[in-house]
Amino acid sequence: MPETTPGGESQIVLVVDDSPDTLRLLTDAIEATGATVLVALEGAQALAIAAEITPDIVLMDAVMPGLDGFETTRRLKADPALRHVPVVFMTGLGDTEHVVRGLNAGGVDYVVKPIVPDELLARIRVHLASARSASSARAALDTTGRFLFATDGDGRLLWATPQAGRLLEGAPGTQGPALPAPAHAWLAAGADPARAPPGGWSLPAEPGRRVALSTVGTVADGEHLFRLSVEDASAEETLLRERFQLTAREADVLVWLSRGKSNRDIAEILSLSPRTVNKHLEVVFAKLGVENRASATFLVMKTLSER
Repeated sequence: MPETTPGGESQIVLVVDDSPDTLRLLTDAIEATGATVLVALEGAQALAIAAEITPDIVLMDAVMPGLDGFETTRRLKADPALRHVPVVFMTGLGDTEHVVRGLNAGGVDYVVKPIVPDELLARIRVHLASARSASSARAALDTTGRFLFATDGDGRLLWATPQAGRLLEGAPGTQGPALPAPAHAWLAAGADPARAPPGGWSLPAEPGRRVALSTVGTVADGEHLFRLSVEDASAEETLLRERFQLTAREADVLVWLSRGKSNRDIAEILSLSPRTVNKHLEVVFAKLGVENRASATFLVMKTLSER
């Protein structure tokens, strides 16, 4: 599976399953390819995550408590911003009825449990390639969602979705008028995706809320496509501090880890060194009684779902 999109971003895989063992297996296999894994324990969480961070592909368990995989997929496909995202169902051996229901709900494929990681990764590669070939930069305005905008080579705004436009209007200190100064400088220096910060650029926002700007890529006619995302970590951070007796910084690190951020991304977001992030995670894992990122993410998502 390719590690990055053409714009230099890590592929994002949303895994929706209520089994810790399955989540751990899939997270380890997919992260080994360089992709970013987001985890949801049930359908409502999956919809909430996808509304904030558009995944490149979704692996969907068919049968879950609460909102099952079929209804979750129907709701994903009803959202114009997510309609293009391929959904691969995971179902038990011999559950032919589930396969049919999954495909009717909008799934593009299915894999049978117990899952063979190599087979799953091969299917992911195929569907990611198909999704990319079916889209264009202008189609992204309708498919990738509501927080896109494009500039020319000098940083001048060419177009924006309504939501992106409102976020930009509310962000002081932008230039061109769309870009914050560091992003404007990056563009002027040649717009090399490898030199863009892994966590994106931050736009000014109220405390506890982060508006992040990331590059999607350079498209036809010299347009540079950008994506905005809004992340509110304050409420989650407070809950995790109280539940697991974490310090404020440890809770910050744990929140961003649960959102699929790499250690390097977390360091960029929180203005820490990667080594400091590693040290915080060692302590966090000990306090949570877990051994790895997948288990920590599962526990965080379970805790937040019980609010």
